[in-house]
Parts: sequence; structure tokens; C-alpha cells
Amino acid sequence: MSGSFGPINTFQPTATRKNRVAYYYHQDVGNYHYGPQHPMKPHRIRMTHNLILNYGLYKKLEVMRPSPATAAEMTKFHTDDYIDFLRRVTPESVEEVTKYQAKFNVGEDCPVFDGLFEFCSLSAGGSIDAATKLIRGEADIAINWSGGLHHAKKSEASGFCYVNDIVLAILELLRVHQRVLYVDIDIHHGDGVEEAFYLTDRVMTVSFHKYGEYFPGTGDISDVGYGRGKYYSVNFPLKDGMNDESYESVFCPVIQHVMEWYRPGAVVLQCGGDSLAGDRLGCFNLSMKGHAMAVDFLKSFNVPLLLLGGGGYTIRNVSRLWTYETARAVGETLSSEIPQNEYMQYYGPEFKLDVPSCNMENLNSRQYLDKVLARVLENLRNFRCCCVAYLRELTSFIVEVPRDAFSDGEDDDDETTKDVRVTRENLATDAVKKPC
Repeated sequence: MSGSFGPINTFQPTATRKNRVAYYYHQDVGNYHYGPQHPMKPHRIRMTHNLILNYGLYKKLEVMRPSPATAAEMTKFHTDDYIDFLRRVTPESVEEVTKYQAKFNVGEDCPVFDGLFEFCSLSAGGSIDAATKLIRGEADIAINWSGGLHHAKKSEASGFCYVNDIVLAILELLRVHQRVLYVDIDIHHGDGVEEAFYLTDRVMTVSFHKYGEYFPGTGDISDVGYGRGKYYSVNFPLKDGMNDESYESVFCPVIQHVMEWYRPGAVVLQCGGDSLAGDRLGCFNLSMKGHAMAVDFLKSFNVPLLLLGGGGYTIRNVSRLWTYETARAVGETLSSEIPQNEYMQYYGPEFKLDVPSCNMENLNSRQYLDKVLARVLENLRNFRCCCVAYLRELTSFIVEVPRDAFSDGEDDDDETTKDVRVTRENLATDAVKKPC
């Protein structure tokens, strides 16, 4: 288990060191297709893998083939009836799709396509296996670019996401680590992950996202968690045109504060590529290097790190980005000239490993960013006070409990003592999640 709360020297950024990096990829993941006009293209993962191969990065990685997640593994978070629906539904079962369309939110954004359950199994299996690799101490960094599907809810699909591989991976990490930090740099708010852990202090979620008349419409700065989870949800709402300099000026101080005081045993970073400049669905102006700054900064704390994919709809840029961030994970410098590969035609006419910013106006004024940063840091100071109060309470409890109050060798891990979580959505009905 990780140690207690509070700043210590080991949670300061340090000089770059070589890391053991495990990379998860299944050759079938790029075969799936949401539909001809749908912006989500699993093919981008195959393109990324092909670049990683042709740059020779695979020589620096432990390349792993993930095991598909089972229905039983998925229902550690999702409801049984939802997973059963995903397992049996096909594009041909029109009557069943119509019957459950509203209940499970399948349709235009989240279509039923051939191999839907298999695709979800590969995505989730990669993230679960990557988390397992970290908790066994067999890698310092683990990567699954087919993961990061942060919108999926406990009992419904949302925002192109069906199974929330991130939640499943975090539940796996919580088997060993007392605290896990989740950071989301997708342009869309990481609502599914935040909701899953909204009432617990064992997971802190931090999301930097576009807010205001933008999907999914959540992630206001005032959404800070509830109950034991109060101040453990951190939201930094941003406007159009966010550039590298502005992003780094808010990302680093927030994450620095979180790492110093929360002291997570592991970190999960969702690297959605739709926050890049020129994304088909995005409206930020981050360059490839500006986006990868988040990977570099979190890597510098030398805490077990899980890197996941996410959004990203200009696929030639997504494959560039994730290849570059894979190189940053292993500490390699890549040539700016894209090597010959199976998808060379996607990268013309410049054939460069680069996604530059453009001349888009940055609507995030310095005054606005400073105001939001001040409020976020104030919330984090409140979180710190809660930590101190909690530790005092815990210390008092430990002192007062007599030694003979503990059982001698008996198994106390019954249903009444397990960690219980509930979602914000189910708060009113007091419905609980399955214990991790």
C-alpha cells in the first residue's frame, strides 16, 4: 500500500531516467469499424503500431498481446444486463436494438457494429493487463493506445465509448495501491471516470477540457466530488484555442500540487488526441510536443504510469502523436522524417513527425486562466485540510483501539468490510458499485 498523505521530496520531478515500458497491442483491434461516416476510427491504432514498428521503437519496448477482457471482468464495474446486451447484440438484431436503444444509449453516436463486444474486450483487456503489469512491478510505464474510452457509464454507452476500460484498470490498480491518480487531457471531460469514483477518496480525477456548450456538458469547476470524495474530483474548464504555453502554465502547477499532497501509488493518463490542433472534432490548438508535455511531466515523478488512448479524429495526427508519446515514454528521440510504412499516403505531403499549432485565436486569456487556477488550487488546499483531518481521526482511532480487538488470523474480508463505491448518478437511490 502507498504511504500517508503529505509532501515529500520523492514526489518532485526528477531527471529523466530509462524506464521499463510495456506496450499492449492486439493485431485485430484495427479491424473494427463504427460505420462509414462515423468519426471514431479504430484503424488509427493500427497506423500508430505500424509507425512504432518502422521507427524501431519496438526494440525498446516489451511488446505484449493483451488477453480479451471477459464479461465477468467487465461487470466489476458495468451492470450484468448491459454487458449481456453488448455480448449478444448485432447489427441484424434490429428489434433488440430498438427495444434497448434508450436504456443503453446505443444509436447514432454509439452504433451497434459487427464485432462490437470483441472490440470492447480487446480495448478493456489491454488496459487491465497493462495495470496488472504495473502492480506486479514488471514495468515502470505501461501503454494501451486502444484504451482510454472515458465516457462509458456503468449501464450505458456514451460518446463513442461502450466499456470503460479506464475504470476497470483503476479497479485493478486499487488492489495494491491505496490511492490512484487519474489525469485526462482529452478535449472532452472525462465524465465516465469521474462519475465512477465521485464518492471515494481512493481515486483522484483531474480533467483539463473544453467546457461550455460542448459534449458531454459536465466538468464544471464546482464539481469537486461528494461525501468522502469531496475535493477529489478536479476540473479545469477551458475555452477554444488553448495553446502549448497556456496549457503548460496551468497543467504543471495543478499536477505538481496533486502529486505532492495526494501521493498516489500509481497514475493513469488518458492521452486523447482530440486536444491537438486541427482535430476533426476538437477546438484546441496544442502541438504534438505541447500535448506530450503532460507525458513528460508525469513520467518525471517516477511513479508507475499507465498511458491510454482516447479521442482523436484526424487519424494521421493521432498516429503521429501516440508514436511520439511512446518514444517519450522510453526516452528515445525520433527522426522528424516519417519512415516508410504501410500507411505512408496518410502523412503527405510533408511526411513529417510533427503536428504544429496553427494561428487559431486563444480565447483563454491570462486573466481567465489565473482566475480558474486560483480556484482549483483553493479547492486542492481544502482537499489537503481534509487529508489532515482524516489522518488525525485515523490516528486517534488506531491509538484508542485495544490490541485484543483485532481478530487473530481470521479472514475478515467479508462483504461488510470491503470498499464500497457508488456513482453520482445512483446517489439518490443509494445504489452501490461492486467492491474492488
